[in-house]
Amino acid sequence: MPPLDIAMHDLPVSFRTLRYIVETANYGSVTEAARRLSVSQPSISSALAQAERDLGVQIFVRHHARGMTLSVPGQRLVDAARQLLEQTGEFADTVQNLGHPLRGEIVVGSFPTLAMRYMPRIIGSFTKAFPEITVRLVEGDHTELLAGLDDGGIEVALAYDFALPPVVHAHPLNVLPPHALLSPDHPRAADLSVRLADLTDEPFILLDLPHSRDYFFGLFTSCGLRPNIGFRSRSPELVRGLVGNGRGFSIHNVLPLGSVAYDGSQVAMVPLQDSLPPVRTMLLHTSHSDMRPAVKVFSDHVRAAFHNGTFAL
Repeated sequence: MPPLDIAMHDLPVSFRTLRYIVETANYGSVTEAARRLSVSQPSISSALAQAERDLGVQIFVRHHARGMTLSVPGQRLVDAARQLLEQTGEFADTVQNLGHPLRGEIVVGSFPTLAMRYMPRIIGSFTKAFPEITVRLVEGDHTELLAGLDDGGIEVALAYDFALPPVVHAHPLNVLPPHALLSPDHPRAADLSVRLADLTDEPFILLDLPHSRDYFFGLFTSCGLRPNIGFRSRSPELVRGLVGNGRGFSIHNVLPLGSVAYDGSQVAMVPLQDSLPPVRTMLLHTSHSDMRPAVKVFSDHVRAAFHNGTFAL
């Protein structure tokens, strides 16, 4: 049955009366409904009779010494009333949780590479500390995250310091220098560091996301080089898999704890010895909306996780 679309002032009976009707239907007895609701039996009987007069239908069939059963229109009324009362209860819970610091749902955005590396541990530890706060994670590129923050669809985001508008507040979390991502049999895979010029003739596998691609191209430009684009992908794991299968090299700032790509191939991560700009991980939120208590608790948790060395490489 579709949800009732009735304005509050158009309801022919009150929510209290609907609850009386549903409870009487549940137990087939005004006496039991009164006991369950902690109200007097005459109050329920009077409300049921008034509802039948107001609606112009018989809701219950009274059986002498055998309780009450629903009439055909009464069954339809109770079906709709149960749905309406359930929706009303959910609405009341939502309203109650909105401003509660330790309860409700928050919406968190994250750049994909940061989500893979940091979010499982952040969400896991946060949920243990605050079990009544639900985290809904939204992954997106930098442009999508900024748009989500601006329109209110995302409340706080884990991202980089790329082209941040003035309305965005950014809290620094960590600094990530670039590393070359190489296959394990690459001649430079065991080196302590490598120059970008030593790799530039090889196919470059680009993480092709807005702002990210500009950052990577900027690294080549700062060394007076041009990349030899072999593959482009929006997936960090596909980039790693292509490198692991010897299809070229890439550049990563967010380093995973392991060297195995999603397809089982191995990769090596070697620091770039050039004087290249790092990226900075930021926790973002907008200045044009107040941070709800539950979001503030999450933000404090994230900042503490980075600042206490949880994610030290």
